[in-house]
Amino acid sequence: MAPFSVRPAGQADGAFLGDMVVEAVNWRPGAARPKHQVLSAPEHSRYVSGWKRPSDTGFVALDASGEPIGAAWYRLLPRSDPGFGYVGTRVPELIIGVRPIWRAHGVGRTLLQALTQQGRADGYARLSLSVERGNFAVSLYRSEGFAVTQSGIGRDTMVKRLQ
Repeated sequence: MAPFSVRPAGQADGAFLGDMVVEAVNWRPGAARPKHQVLSAPEHSRYVSGWKRPSDTGFVALDASGEPIGAAWYRLLPRSDPGFGYVGTRVPELIIGVRPIWRAHGVGRTLLQALTQQGRADGYARLSLSVERGNFAVSLYRSEGFAVTQSGIGRDTMVKRLQ
């Protein structure tokens, strides 16, 4: 694979982040849900609706030609509208998506490390995420220091301590 670079996610990246939510939802080969169906569902749209709020932070990976190939970001979600990986009001929930052809080439790891470093710099003590059981990304999350803290129906919440 060609080299890639990473830059901070800006206001104009909202549509691409939506695409990455769709990639994250459709991680399982052969089980693709249409983009409009994913992004119209509140349980998924909460991760991109109104991007970029003051507490939203993220990174976008670009291929050698400058095309976006993946993104990772976090949001603080309220207790009244929690995400799948919600653990508390001061614990940002991380979302990550990588285009299938770029998976297993270090893009997700690089994005995850950049976001973890930024979370630490932003003063957060922990980051959380939710992952469906069977998702190959679990090994990436574990290798980067995330541990399962809550088990749900078909999915687990993982947390990484930053401080």
